Amino acid sequence: MTLPNLSAPRRHADAVVVAVEAALLAAAIGVGALLNARGGGLHADAAPLYATWRPHAGPGTPVALLLAALVVGYGVRWARSAPWHRLLAAGYLGALAWTLSLALVDGWSAGLAGRLTVQAEYLHEVPRVTDVGAMLAGFTGRILDFQPDSWSTHTAGHPPGALLVFVWLDRIGLGGGAAAGLACVIVGATVAVSVPVTLRALGAEEAARAVWPFLVLFPGAVWVGASADGIFAGVVAAGLALLAVRGRWAALPGGLLLGFALHLSYGFALVGLLALTVVALRARDRLGVLVVAAVAVAAVVAGFTVAGFWWWDGYELVVRRYYQGWAAERPYGYWVWANLAALLLSAGPVVGPALRRAVAAAASAVRPLLRRRRGAERCPRPAGGATVWLPVAAAVVVLLADLSGLSKAEVERIWLPFAVWLLVATAHLPARQRTGWLAVQAGTALAINHLLWTVS
Repeated sequence: MTLPNLSAPRRHADAVVVAVEAALLAAAIGVGALLNARGGGLHADAAPLYATWRPHAGPGTPVALLLAALVVGYGVRWARSAPWHRLLAAGYLGALAWTLSLALVDGWSAGLAGRLTVQAEYLHEVPRVTDVGAMLAGFTGRILDFQPDSWSTHTAGHPPGALLVFVWLDRIGLGGGAAAGLACVIVGATVAVSVPVTLRALGAEEAARAVWPFLVLFPGAVWVGASADGIFAGVVAAGLALLAVRGRWAALPGGLLLGFALHLSYGFALVGLLALTVVALRARDRLGVLVVAAVAVAAVVAGFTVAGFWWWDGYELVVRRYYQGWAAERPYGYWVWANLAALLLSAGPVVGPALRRAVAAAASAVRPLLRRRRGAERCPRPAGGATVWLPVAAAVVVLLADLSGLSKAEVERIWLPFAVWLLVATAHLPARQRTGWLAVQAGTALAINHLLWTVS
């Protein structure tokens, strides 16, 4: 698929978007500092990010700088002509090295091995799970806080699949903080493979090559290494990729992964919109793929239900638990827009101009459809292609999550599974601008990781 020529929109439109981004970020930082000074209950010292101001460097610094220089200097050009399988392998290894080097800016223990061992994290609960069946059957009874056996914050805030991941790691001999942190990095880096594979399967190989370096130097890697949301992003992206590839039966493991993702985070009910978008963008056998995937998702939900965990009950209780904690104090009037500033830092400033171009392309694609005569194809493939509708769908998902009031702060990691799909819009950037934007993306990640002490 040849990328649409979107050079017509005037360059000043991108400049306006960048100015809006800068104003949003400045306002979020300034208002956040003011509210923190007044005891406004943000519970985020470096609002809009959940972090503290602490300039520092570490053993990962020189590696991160070298990787950034290599990918910025050669990545865009090399991605255009590299053999496909070599491109995917290099993308995975590059994303893995980038994420690890950023984590190690904080040092081995603080940046990786000890990140998931604090009381609020899943590893705190792993030793207490002696019977998986009993854990699943009694999971909802321990969600609410202020009980003797209440789950820790992150465990209570997610369905049991998230805890199960770390229980399974422990069962196969990979227990402890180091193994857990490395698992987050290893799985999270797979998005640099899954997203290009999805685009190529949907007929957009040129776009996949254009997006590739932006996935390698993803600023959100700061939070992929190491938080469980890195694993979540990898699982969701792999599930969506399997819905896109050729053949109906690849949708079976894809649906199983997406069904399991529903039990990693309640917010992943919104991934359904991305899944429907991927299926609609397929050239053929959309109904068959949809049926197979839906059956697989239903099978996973049924399995958890039979084991004693009903997703909807968990969701209702987690909303109550959410407002038993900091969410009761965090002001919606600040976070509903400051969350978007946090996303801007996680996905990178390129998202604004890139998404503007994707939305413009979506509008151009929709107009002819609105004028389409009767008798046309009953289920036409959406005009505009994957580079238009995947980032637009991801943007809609983010807005829904934001407006829900259940994502007040910490979205720089919580929205990682959506942020990587926003980057698909970078395929619409003019080729001459990509290297410059890639440098901005890398600089964003390096600045955050060296100026702030991020926490998961």
